[in-house]
This record gives sequence, structure tokens and C-alpha cells, in this order.
Amino acid sequence: MMFRYDNLANHFQTNFALMQHHKYSLNELNDMMPWERNVYVTMLLQFIEEENEKLKQQQLARKSRK
Repeated sequence: MMFRYDNLANHFQTNFALMQHHKYSLNELNDMMPWERNVYVTMLLQFIEEENEKLKQQQLARKSRK
């Protein structure tokens, strides 16, 4: 998954994604404690999963109406 940072490359990918898609600043990310960052990334992953599930349900509902 993109939001894992067990190595330096993943850390930079995670920062990039958080800055580009979720409007965090690099200063905000760097100022976070590691546990705090983990909490926010976990919450964000849960939110994305829930949104994807809602979209999937909407698509199924549209298909069943046809």
C-alpha cells in the first residue's frame, strides 16, 4: 500500500501523496511525532476505504437500475 513507510522511498511517497492529495504541508508532516503521523495515516486509509466502498455500492445500485 502506498501509505507505508518502512523505507526512505516509501516515506517520500507518503509525504508526496499527503501533500498533493490531502493538502498537508511538508512542515506539518515533519512536525508530527511518529506516532501522531501513524494515527493520521491510519485514519486517512480508513476514510479512503470507506469512500471506495460507498462508490462501489453506488455503482452497483446504478447497474441494478438498468
